[in-house]
Amino acid sequence: MSMSPRVIRALLLAAAAAALAFAASQFREKHQEAALTVQNIHDQLDALDPVTRAAVVTRLTSDEVKKARHHGQ
Repeated sequence: MSMSPRVIRALLLAAAAAALAFAASQFREKHQEAALTVQNIHDQLDALDPVTRAAVVTRLTSDEVKKARHHGQ
């Protein structure tokens, strides 16, 4: 007893839709987690006094410039 090509196609389509729904759910979850992390970082920076905040931002910027230069070589 073999399945018709239509049934096989429908099953494959349903499986693909389920996989896509799962991937979208995972993406949404990771995106939410990243947004919360960014907000946490902003809140922590906002809690610093202006001089310390400027020093932290300067340090982070400097570190990123060094990484960019290192990767460019």
